[in-house]
Amino acid sequence: MNNLTLREFICNYENGEYNDTSFEAMVRAGWYDWFCKDTSLKRKLDKLFPKVKQISISAKVDLDKMYVFFKNNCPIHGSLYDDFRICDMETGDVIYTIIPASGHKVIKGQAQVWGRENNFNEALAKGTWKDIKAFFGIEKTAEQREAA
Repeated sequence: MNNLTLREFICNYENGEYNDTSFEAMVRAGWYDWFCKDTSLKRKLDKLFPKVKQISISAKVDLDKMYVFFKNNCPIHGSLYDDFRICDMETGDVIYTIIPASGHKVIKGQAQVWGRENNFNEALAKGTWKDIKAFFGIEKTAEQREAA
């Protein structure tokens, strides 16, 4: 699917390679599937990029052996929401699906990480974006700080 490593994607984004709002530029940036207007993808990418960059510093992520792609989802009961997926460059397998804010009615706004670690059977982490960063070892949750 994507032949850019996560490191290359971050570099390209920071160098303005995805500033063009065209369909072609957004596909090059990693948009794979969407239910929104094509013209919305750049704005969504700009909102997701800081989160991708935050996750990229985790020891669970290999900048040179993984890539990212983006998806805009349309649940039956809820509103459109975006996620990004961290994948293995060699196999193309999804390692993590990261949802910054779910659009599903029953968990609206909840951040989640799903992953290969438990065969995507349930969320590996859920709550706020801070909880997601804590899962990736980037920032401790309030509970972890209290326990320390």
